[in-house]
Amino acid sequence: MGVQHRAASDGQTQKILLDTGHTLWYLQNRPTVCLGARPVARTRCPEETVRKILDTAERLFIEKGYEHASLQDIIQETGLSKGAIYHHFTSKEDIFYFVCDRIGQRNAEVLSKIRDDDTRNGLDKLRTMFKASLQPERQSKMFLMMPYLMDNAKFLATEMRSIFTEVVPCFVEPIIRQGMADGSIQTEHPKELAEAMMMLSDVWINPIVQPTTPEEIRARCAVYDRLFSSFGIVGLLDQEIVDTLVQYSEMAHHPSTSEK
Repeated sequence: MGVQHRAASDGQTQKILLDTGHTLWYLQNRPTVCLGARPVARTRCPEETVRKILDTAERLFIEKGYEHASLQDIIQETGLSKGAIYHHFTSKEDIFYFVCDRIGQRNAEVLSKIRDDDTRNGLDKLRTMFKASLQPERQSKMFLMMPYLMDNAKFLATEMRSIFTEVVPCFVEPIIRQGMADGSIQTEHPKELAEAMMMLSDVWINPIVQPTTPEEIRARCAVYDRLFSSFGIVGLLDQEIVDTLVQYSEMAHHPSTSEK
């Protein structure tokens, strides 16, 4: 689902999300938090306060899951007042987006380096990008923090939006176009191929979207590889990636996530 903030023309803020370099969108013109008539005193080191809040929130989201970690938990764990929290963030959801921001910034940097590596051809870059996106240190936090996307329409919508607005144009399509030029990928429709690849991998195969058995993961990966082999994209989901996805499918979400 961390992220670079970018102003967009529609009044929203764009965020590169999660360990796949994906994007989250949320309203830029969020309501200003008013704490009665009293002015809020600014701390001398607000960045330290923000870091403390985000560090604590990230740990709680991983331990309890997004739905079970409450704003009160964050207040108690940080030892800050409610006013201090609201001085920097408007809600638990707002904090969650910023936690994702920090994760996503690091991952976007990794994906950019793969895209810009002049020593690899297009197909090799695709394979490397998929493996990097699924590294346990990148994805496991998100699987523990987030609810199943099928149970949260807002998160699912942002995931799908990110495919078309960030992941495809910034990472996958440029790599496919390079593959067309160097002969490692065969297609006349790079944008559409990139969209199909990412929609299937990030929504259909991704076990964070809905509860998925290991058998379903393996079958979907086999179909995925068969579908894209005609474009020269062979072995994209190798055994290491399949095993990693199976591991994620077996990773227990917090009970509240699937029961609500």
